[in-house]
Amino acid sequence: MLKITRKVEYALIALRHLQQIEQGHLASAKLMASSYGIPQELLAKIMQKLAKEKIVQAIKGPKGGYKLCKDPNSINMTKFFEIMEGPMGIMDCYFDSNCEQLKGCTIREPINRINNSIRSMFDNMTLADITF
Repeated sequence: MLKITRKVEYALIALRHLQQIEQGHLASAKLMASSYGIPQELLAKIMQKLAKEKIVQAIKGPKGGYKLCKDPNSINMTKFFEIMEGPMGIMDCYFDSNCEQLKGCTIREPINRINNSIRSMFDNMTLADITF
């Protein structure tokens, strides 16, 4: 089954939260975690990854927190998924050609067409489409 991971789901929830707060205000990972029932340690790691990719800005200190620093319209969903989880493919052979069955595989090309269609759909969607 093709599904979005919890890590991606929690990142989207946090980004939507950051979009909804008043401009100039910050949101702490602790507050977001408790508000949405997200494990705080996992959300902190997610926010660190988003900060590293310059999607959010982390402000340190007692009144610190996070704020968006990149326009959600500028990040397509394929890039976002790959930031959060690595290469996007419904089968490993899409991005890793070490499969022993590769030479005789009869489904690789049809699966690649499906994967390319999915990627194309997500290439044409932005974070703003999901989080607004």
